[in-house]
Amino acid sequence: MTDTSIYLDHNASTPVLPEVLAAMLPYLREHFGNPTSGHAFGRRARAAVELARAQVAMLVGAAPDQLIFCSGGTEANNLAIRGVMSVRGDRRHLVTSVAEHPATAAPCTWLEGQGVAVTRVGLGADGQVREDELVAAIGDDTALVTLIHAHNETGVILAAAAAARLAHARGAWIHLDAAQSVGKHPVEVAALGVDLLSIAGHKLGAAKGVGALYVGPCVTLAPLLLGANHERGLRPGTENVASIVGLGVACEVARRELGERIARFLGQRERLWRALAEAVPGLRRHGEPASCLANTLHLRFPGVSGEQLLARAPELAASTGSACHAGHGQAPAVLLAMGVAEHEARGALRLSLGPGTSEQDIDGAALALARAWRSLTM
Repeated sequence: MTDTSIYLDHNASTPVLPEVLAAMLPYLREHFGNPTSGHAFGRRARAAVELARAQVAMLVGAAPDQLIFCSGGTEANNLAIRGVMSVRGDRRHLVTSVAEHPATAAPCTWLEGQGVAVTRVGLGADGQVREDELVAAIGDDTALVTLIHAHNETGVILAAAAAARLAHARGAWIHLDAAQSVGKHPVEVAALGVDLLSIAGHKLGAAKGVGALYVGPCVTLAPLLLGANHERGLRPGTENVASIVGLGVACEVARRELGERIARFLGQRERLWRALAEAVPGLRRHGEPASCLANTLHLRFPGVSGEQLLARAPELAASTGSACHAGHGQAPAVLLAMGVAEHEARGALRLSLGPGTSEQDIDGAALALARAWRSLTM
């Protein structure tokens, strides 16, 4: 990496915000107490954890006692999905989609091996879950509907409230993987009508290795791990105080700046789209712009692969898909599910902006990609 590198891969991970780092450091040094200890060191740590819980809760419109801290989005998804299926023995059916993040898809596949029936609904050409298939899939035996809120590759935002109404009408609970949406898009658990919602700290300016799960008031879960009674008995183990403090501050900053962030992202995203569309004939974008994350531009370049394109633009840090998907070089599964031909889907590129993205970054990225595309096709 050089000083001129342009980072447009914020959907993979974000830099730790300066405010977050400053808040974390005291809990890595002098405030090192165990939050379960009764002395002053422990009480200070416990107070910091509970303040962070309130900060996270405020961002998503939850009560503080409805938030469970854990190690990140993957653990939160597993706790939600496997935890629900462990307690709803009368309902042995799970509904998800064909284009979930591996942190959701893998536990669903594992449960399938344990005898749970799993239905995977398809996507439309716009990247939305097909409502007709969702209606048909949810039955009286369905325990849980688990869907990604904002797709990690395309940025398409699920019509979550409608999905929640369909689930509740049949007595099922609904879980949203909101790793990509929290901090980039308004997320209010009551407005969405969700029962469980996963949060990943490193997607919104906190450290890696910390996250949270919202658990609604009517939901019961079985823990994945066995141990002491931390986090309401759902996540045993001494709390990662410094990282939890950082997550709380990241959520507080996001709550304060969300409107400004979205407006800036939208302007930058459309500026980038216009520059590239003018320079690359036949360029396509995925998802309706108004129904995608403001920071995400998912494109399909004609006649090249996304990997070839990035190799010719070394000054740009971007992605051909999710950083967590195996099988690099393959056509993105989400585009195949949207009906894009495999040879065309290989030209996909995800450009995702962050709070630190500048106009210079936007113009530099457009120039680098246009130059790379011309070098490969002309």
